[in-house]
Amino acid sequence: MAHVTRRDRGRVGLPWLLGTLVLVGALVAAVAFGWTTGRLNPLVCGGACGPEAVATPAGLTLDTVPERTAPDPVVTRRPDPDAVRAAVGGLLDDPDLGGRVGVSVLALDGTSLLDRDASATFVPASTTKLLTAYATLSRLDPTARFSTSTVLDGEQVVLVGGGDPYLASTRPSRPTRVDRADLRTLARRTADALRAAGRTTVRIGYDAGLFTGPAVNPTWESSYVADQVVTPVSALWADQGERDGVRSTTPAQDATARFAGYLRDAGIRVRGDATRADPGSSAQPLAVVRSATVAQVVDAMLVRSDNEAAEVLLRHVGIAAGGAGSVADGTRAVVATLRENDVPVPGLRLRDGSGLSRANRIAPATLAGVLRAASARAATAPLLADLPVGGFTGTLANRFGTDSAGRGLVRAKTGTLTGVHSLAGYVTDRDGTPLVFAVMTDDTEDVNPFVTQAAVDDVAAALAGCSCGG
Repeated sequence: MAHVTRRDRGRVGLPWLLGTLVLVGALVAAVAFGWTTGRLNPLVCGGACGPEAVATPAGLTLDTVPERTAPDPVVTRRPDPDAVRAAVGGLLDDPDLGGRVGVSVLALDGTSLLDRDASATFVPASTTKLLTAYATLSRLDPTARFSTSTVLDGEQVVLVGGGDPYLASTRPSRPTRVDRADLRTLARRTADALRAAGRTTVRIGYDAGLFTGPAVNPTWESSYVADQVVTPVSALWADQGERDGVRSTTPAQDATARFAGYLRDAGIRVRGDATRADPGSSAQPLAVVRSATVAQVVDAMLVRSDNEAAEVLLRHVGIAAGGAGSVADGTRAVVATLRENDVPVPGLRLRDGSGLSRANRIAPATLAGVLRAASARAATAPLLADLPVGGFTGTLANRFGTDSAGRGLVRAKTGTLTGVHSLAGYVTDRDGTPLVFAVMTDDTEDVNPFVTQAAVDDVAAALAGCSCGG
C-alpha cells in the first residue's frame, strides 16, 4: 500500500494584498532571525512548538472577514524571470527529484516567471487540499458554522449531523480554535430541553443524511480503512471517528452511542439501541452546538494536512454549489470554481478532496494559479496565511532547518505519497518580493524520500535566498 503521511467573498485590490504579504514576510523574517536556533521553544511552548503556537494578533480573528474599501498604496519591485531562472534552474536537474519534475513560479499579478512542464499533470498528494480550501472559501461563507443538533420526533430524540469535521466527544482540556462543539455539551442541553418538556425517557436515533454517496472513496487504496489511514466520511462523527487510537468503520452509529451515554449521565433514560432516523417536518428542535467558523476549519485542515476534514469540506462545497453532499458533486464544484475564477486547469482530474487518491492529476500551473487567485479576494486571501511556515509550523515544522534560506520565509502546503513529493505556496525573496510557486515530482520511488524532500525544499529555499526583484 502507498505510504501516507497523516495529519500530512467583495473584491479587494491587489496592492493591499502585496503590502500585506511584504509586511508578513518582513515580520516572519525578523522572528526567524531571533528564533532560528529554537532555543526559545521551551519557554514559549513548553517544548517543541506545534502549529497552534503562532497566535493570531488581537482584532484579526477569523470570526469575521475584513472588508477593504481603499487599498493601501505599496511600492514593490517587479520580479525578474531571469533572476528566478538563475536561482533555481540548476536545482531542477537534481537526480534526487526523479524523472518527472514540474515547476511553476508566478508573480502575484499572474506573470509567469518560471515554467518547467508547468502544464503537465502530476499525482498531487496533499497539495490537492489547496483546491479544496479555495473552493470552500469561495463557495461557503467563511464566517458560517456547522451545526450538530437534536430534535424530538415523537418519542425519539434524533441526533442530526451537520458535517462538523471537528465535532468532539467532550471538550478537550486544551482546546484549539476548532474545538468548539462536543457531544457531552449537546447531551446536557438536550436533557434540559427534555425535562422542560416533561420527558425523562426517550429512544435514540441518528440522521447522517446530509452527505450522500460512498463513505469510502472508490479510488482510494482498498486498504486505507482497514489499515487505519482514514475514517469513512460521515456528516456525523465524533473525534473524526477515532477512539483510543482506533478508527471506526461506523462513525455515525458510534457517535450516537456515545451521545446516548452522555444523555443517561444527564439523567435521561434511553431505551433501546440507536437506529437510523429521518425526522419529519413536525420534529421539535431541542438543542444545538456549533463548530468553529469555516475559515478556522480551513486553517486547521491546511496546517494539519487533515484528510478527514478535507473530505468533509469537499462535500460541503458540493452542497453549496447546488448538488448533493457526495464526492462527485464536490469535485465537480471545485473544478467549476477554479474555472469561474480563471485558474488554469490543464489536464485536471480530481477524484477526492484530500489527495489520498492516486487517480488525481494536477498541474503545477493549477496549484500556483489557485494561490495567486486566492490573493485577489478578501474571502480567499486567508488561505495564504493558513499555510504552514517553513521550520516552524504544521507539516513544515521539521523542514527548512536553521541553515536554510527558506526558514520562516517559505509558507507552503506539502504533498507526500510513495514516490510523490509536492510543495506549493509562496515565499518572499531577499528583496521582500512575494513569489508564488509549485514544485511537483511523482517518479521517485527509487530515491530515499527524505532526500527527494530535501531537493524539493532546496528549490523553495533558493527562491527565498534570491534577489529576484527587477
